[in-house]
Amino acid sequence: MDFAPSERTQTLAEHLTRFMREEVVPAEPLYAAELTGSADHRAWRQPAIMETLKNKARAARLWNLFLPDAELGAGLSNTDYAPLAEIMGHSFIAPEVFNCSAPDTGNMEVLHRYGTAEQRERWLKPLLAGETRSAFGMTEPEVASSDATNMQATARIDGDHVVLNGRKWWTTGAGHPHCRFVIFMGLSDPDAEPHRRHAMVICPLDTPGVKIERMLPVFHHYDEPSGHGELSFTDVRVPIGNVILGPGRGFEIAQGRLGPGRIHHCMRAIGAAERALSLLCKRASSRVAFGKPLAELGGNPDIVANLRMAIDQARLLTLKTAWTLDTQGTKAALSLISQIKVVVPAVAQQAADAAIQIHGGAGLSDDFPLAQLFAYARVLRLADGPDEVHRGVIAKLEAKAQESRESFR
Repeated sequence: MDFAPSERTQTLAEHLTRFMREEVVPAEPLYAAELTGSADHRAWRQPAIMETLKNKARAARLWNLFLPDAELGAGLSNTDYAPLAEIMGHSFIAPEVFNCSAPDTGNMEVLHRYGTAEQRERWLKPLLAGETRSAFGMTEPEVASSDATNMQATARIDGDHVVLNGRKWWTTGAGHPHCRFVIFMGLSDPDAEPHRRHAMVICPLDTPGVKIERMLPVFHHYDEPSGHGELSFTDVRVPIGNVILGPGRGFEIAQGRLGPGRIHHCMRAIGAAERALSLLCKRASSRVAFGKPLAELGGNPDIVANLRMAIDQARLLTLKTAWTLDTQGTKAALSLISQIKVVVPAVAQQAADAAIQIHGGAGLSDDFPLAQLFAYARVLRLADGPDEVHRGVIAKLEAKAQESRESFR
């Protein structure tokens, strides 16, 4: 296994780091100042500083770095993109600056890999240009969505149209003023075998019957201006040409979408953990209590050492996952993908929590990004599947691997 970044990745990482230091991080207070603080998504506006940063990033050729297609994106492998995602993870606003934010990256990958020429022209092209945003509707409030086969929303084929009915929530990005469509996943054939029942359908947000019922707060924060929406779909009719790949192919698409996306999530989370550790160390060395810097008090040296080891281990596991995905494909990487989804958010949460403790009351305030970092890490332990589901996958695959492995006894 060779995790050394390529020469091109090293160059991009240097440019990206400089751009983050000189442009993105200094703009964070300006971005926050332009938010309304409203729970009503209809009042939300895209901060002007974001569009300024996007234009600068595009001019610097730091754009669509996630997409492996060399014409439409940077043409990087998962292993090469991973260190860049980590750098972006140091700032909450950075992924959008470089047009590498979820759920748009996953939606762009879906449309690029599975979309028709017409779908790519109408929906993918504006996303790639950063002119629009999108959402992904999978989780539902009335069922345990940790088991996606529980899904009740329907995508019924009716002649040359698809009729969508159901309710989705935690639909990230739905509140963004630039959001133009949601990829809706629903039952297209309830009588088929469980993983052939669903379809993914492109649904414009302005289609009659689509309603944003409310935006959901996360730890009392609405993640303006993207947000997480609860949406209802009532007899929503869209052309059958909006079905991606075909009826019954929804789970197939989902599997292709989630592999790279989980690596992106985890590498950004490692970047967030690094920022938390950096803030922790800076605070611990500059604050004095009982005649000593905090860095020398109690078990604080152990805390720093343990975080350093945990973050480095999490990074290596994620790089191994990216390398396996690149060299052996999704099937070979299934256990590893689940492993990083358990390990990395827990490490990021641990780092944020320790940094909050060192900062005292200031760590709970908006003077530092630590409370937001903690919430972000905690959310990741549920997003794209809860820890328990991933542990179940790991255990099942391990049992199967042990059965085929020769014992020394």
